[in-house]
Amino acid sequence: MLKTILLAASVALACPALAQAPAAAPSSAPAASKAKKELVAKVLQLQRPGIEGAARVLAEQPAAQMMQRAALVIQSNLPADKREAVAKEIQADAKKYAAEAVPILAKRAVELAPTTIGPVLEANFSEAELVQLVGLLESPVNRKFQLLGVEMQRALSDKLVADSRGSIEPKLRALEQSMAQRLNVQPPAGAGSAGSAPAR
Repeated sequence: MLKTILLAASVALACPALAQAPAAAPSSAPAASKAKKELVAKVLQLQRPGIEGAARVLAEQPAAQMMQRAALVIQSNLPADKREAVAKEIQADAKKYAAEAVPILAKRAVELAPTTIGPVLEANFSEAELVQLVGLLESPVNRKFQLLGVEMQRALSDKLVADSRGSIEPKLRALEQSMAQRLNVQPPAGAGSAGSAPAR
């Protein structure tokens, strides 16, 4: 399921610089200098809010989808006098899930950025360009940076899915089971499992 959410959120990154068309990175590039690595680290620090925003989208989307499904069930299956109370309980469950899941994904996304987004920057920008990027995010070189957004996001997302599945999917299953119990319905078969994610 986490893979599905990452794919669904691929156009919803909070950082505009990470939401444009892909550009190919060289398959083999010389090792970056210390100065270049420091510039890349600075760019990543400047982009941290966007990276964390992307992780928030990935964490919150499954709960939002479950709540949409739950709202339909509430309207069609529950007596009118119970709908509001059950809806509030489900909202509280979803809020609790988000409070636990968002920090996990945000922290891990920031940790993974240097080894996923970082190499793309190192391979595609010179030191001089990185200096301009740090200082002038409105400059023409920033447009080049934006073009690498999908590739950088894909690299981070792929690693984040693999790395976080064990800690996030149990929380998704628990949230879905909690909602199903409150609505007195069975959760969909395979819900919350890695097997439910479609292939790219």
